[in-house]
Order: sequence, then structure tokens, then C-alpha cells
Amino acid sequence: MSSDVRTVTLPYETRRIDLADGTHRTVLELGDGEPLLLIHGMSGTHGHWGVPFLERLVSAGRRVVSVNHVGVAGSSRSKQQFSIVDLADAQAAALDALGIDGPIDVYGISMGGMTAQELVLRHPERVRSLVIGCSTAGAASATWTAQADMEALVGAMQSGDAAQALRASWEINVSAAFAAERADRYEEFVEVTNHDRVSLRVISEQMQAIVGHDTVDRLSGIAVPTTVAHGTEDRMLPYPNGLALAEAIPGAALETFDGAGHLYFWEDPERAARIALQTSARAD
Repeated sequence: MSSDVRTVTLPYETRRIDLADGTHRTVLELGDGEPLLLIHGMSGTHGHWGVPFLERLVSAGRRVVSVNHVGVAGSSRSKQQFSIVDLADAQAAALDALGIDGPIDVYGISMGGMTAQELVLRHPERVRSLVIGCSTAGAASATWTAQADMEALVGAMQSGDAAQALRASWEINVSAAFAAERADRYEEFVEVTNHDRVSLRVISEQMQAIVGHDTVDRLSGIAVPTTVAHGTEDRMLPYPNGLALAEAIPGAALETFDGAGHLYFWEDPERAARIALQTSARAD
């Protein structure tokens, strides 16, 4: 890794919180100040936000909270298929367990962006401002991953070759230019992925939840300051998804990351963090 990453010791260690339903979640908490809830995406963990992005939020005086989804990084496994609604309700329950009673700024990406949509729609009193990154409203409005890209990714994940699976996941999630130029960030990606492996069973359950996601007809009910952020080279959930979200949510701002892939917050962490702070400021 390059020196700018090595100088940071990210406390990947999480603490356990017990929810009212008898399940538990693992939570990463960094910094002090006003809390900001980060909701990560499919196959991701608290570590997949990346050191530079997390650093910028903490240095801006925010308390960063990242609650791992069901079955992820030591969180309780689910006994049955869950939905995006279930993931959103679990995030709300985690806020209760953390003692965060008032509305909170929320930043969700990909599947986490879908979860954030359901969180604000089902629990509007819990959300103060909202950033939806590299996500979709689902249903008929969605533009999904190209079939060839998905088949290649699934094939790599099922190959039994961990290095091949990691490389394939990296290359489909960032732009070709970033993948070629930033070997240091790839090393960080490998480190955080290996630190808390998400099982293929859980990833399959997450994919089923994503297929059932649909907020298309309810987005007009979002009444908090909202920013939609999306990379133009996103191959996982292509850019038209961001355009559709921004158009459907009243007053939403659209932040386009030209030339960036799905993990735009890895490619431009400074701007991605600034968006969170600016969106939060709109709620003051």
C-alpha cells in the first residue's frame, strides 16, 4: 500500500450490540460529534467504506456508525430469506440499541442505498438527511448489471480461486483507469475483504432481497434533504439508476462522478465525504 494508507490504523474491530428481537449486530464506530450512519452494500462490510473516505468524515468532526447487515462480519445469521425492508428495520433497531434516539444523517450505497430508501420511508422520524449512492429504486425502473458482467463475476466467485474472485470483484466495481493506476487501493480492498469474508450463502440471500426491492411509487414521500451520487462508469448498477432516483425524489440533488465506477467513494473519497457533509448541512 502507498504511504497515505499505511499511516492509518483503521480499527476493523467491531463491538456487538443486541437488538430487541434477540438477534445481534456488529458495529464499527469511529470519531466523535454528530452521528452519521453508513449503510454498506451487497457482499460488503464496515471496512469496505475505505480508509480515506472514513478518515475524511472523522476529521470533519463526525461520529461514523456502520452497522453490519444480517450474517455479515459476526452479525446474526437469518433463519429465513430477508428483504430490503427487513434490513432497513434492523438498521432502525440498531439505532435504538446504540441509544441514538433522534434523527440521524444517513449515507447508503448500492444495496445499502436501497436499505436507506426503506429506512427513510418506513421510519421518517429516524432520518435527518440522506445520501443515496450507486443505487436504484428497483422494479421496472431499474437498469441492472449486464448479463455478461454478472456471469463473469459469479463465475469468479464460484471458481474456488480467492485471488481470481477478489480481482474480478475489484475490476467490476471501479473504473478501468482506477483499477490500472491504484494498486495501493486494491491492496486495501483485498485486506478489508479478507478481514471479514461474506459467505456465498449470505451474498445469495442479499441478491434475492435486491431483486425484490421496489420503492418506485413511494419516493415522492421522501421529505428530507437528499443527494443522489452515482458514477458514470458504474457497471454494477449503471448510471441511469441515479438519474431516475434524483428525478423521483422531491428536491434531490444529483452528484455525478464522471468516469467513476460503482465504488465512486473509493475513486474520489474527498468529494464523496464532502457530499455527506453538505447534505447534512442542508438539514440544519
